[in-house]
Amino acid sequence: MPTDEISQKVSDRYARAASTGEQMCCPTSYDMAHLQSFIPDEVLKISYGCGTPAGLKTVSPGETVLDIGSGGGIDCFEASRLVGPSGHVIGIDMTDTMLDIARKNSPIVASNLGYISSNVEFRKGMADAMPVADNTIDLIISNCVINLAPDKREVFGEMFRVAKPGGRFTISDIVSDQPVPQYLVHDSDKWGDCLSGALTLTDYIAGMMGAGFLGIHLIKSSPWQVIDGLHFFSVTLTGYKLPSGPPQSAHRYATLRGPFSRVVDERGTTYLRGIPQPVTPETVCLLSQAPFAAHFILSSDPLSLDHTDSRWTAVYPDDTPCHWRGHFALFAGPFVEAADDDHHLYRRGEPLEICSKTLTVLETEGYAPHFAIINRAGRQVSGDAVTCSPDGNCC
Repeated sequence: MPTDEISQKVSDRYARAASTGEQMCCPTSYDMAHLQSFIPDEVLKISYGCGTPAGLKTVSPGETVLDIGSGGGIDCFEASRLVGPSGHVIGIDMTDTMLDIARKNSPIVASNLGYISSNVEFRKGMADAMPVADNTIDLIISNCVINLAPDKREVFGEMFRVAKPGGRFTISDIVSDQPVPQYLVHDSDKWGDCLSGALTLTDYIAGMMGAGFLGIHLIKSSPWQVIDGLHFFSVTLTGYKLPSGPPQSAHRYATLRGPFSRVVDERGTTYLRGIPQPVTPETVCLLSQAPFAAHFILSSDPLSLDHTDSRWTAVYPDDTPCHWRGHFALFAGPFVEAADDDHHLYRRGEPLEICSKTLTVLETEGYAPHFAIINRAGRQVSGDAVTCSPDGNCC
């Protein structure tokens, strides 16, 4: 199906939904009681998404925020509240009906928030050709929209172009555990359902890295639908456009604390738990970002750790037999590869079948933020407990 035809069909369907009130797309978790206090019902009833990227403590006062695929404006208006009157919010959308509703309600929201004038503007445009100047955006948000774009690499490139050095994104979207087959890719109705255009988690993150973003990691995930054996699930991801020419730092070494026993960062550097690794100022800048901070100690001199040090972290599986119940783990960064203490190797975005003991490990505090878990079993599994390997190691 030609790209222009896909975009037009998606736009037409969302315009119809705005007129009819049809419920579209994906799972959301908006706090409607909170939003109703300042956003008109006309906006709330046409709000579609698969997450709450503006409501996850990602927006700071005074920032310039861009919402890709702003629809009726719900996420823009929440961002407007969070950036305050000194901040600025830009929403872009390709559907005139949605833009009309958003623009009409913008002064109402501003008044409800006590602002002298609205700090939100809505522009007509496509996600792969944004009407936004280079290097001007502190935070990019998007809610279940990029999967609707036929050429996602163009979208990721546009995101990197408009983000300031030191800027970031927090986006919610639908991804799949396997490549979407052609019969779904060419089903125009499934595009509007956030299915046909879904990338695998691996390809989604790879597209962002290819555009230049680093430190890409999972904020939250939830299952959505299973269609013909394909698992579609919602993810919210964050990543960074690092500052150009980071300043020299006194930190020259990074020591992995755990709980992973080994990791590989997005620049290809391997770290072994407890062993200091020489790092460049650029890598110090990367490892100083939020998703890495809990896993590393940065130091000016080599600093080694062992299991007796309180800063060393590890989670070991129970020494018991395990069950296979159909669970698969999808590692979602911020590393491209990581290993645990039971010889599992996790590659970012690739589903790995895990047993009940490993599931318990991955649900612990140190691991859970980095994994999406799906279950491919089509029925209740009742297999007997097994010992995974002769030496007692799992899986």
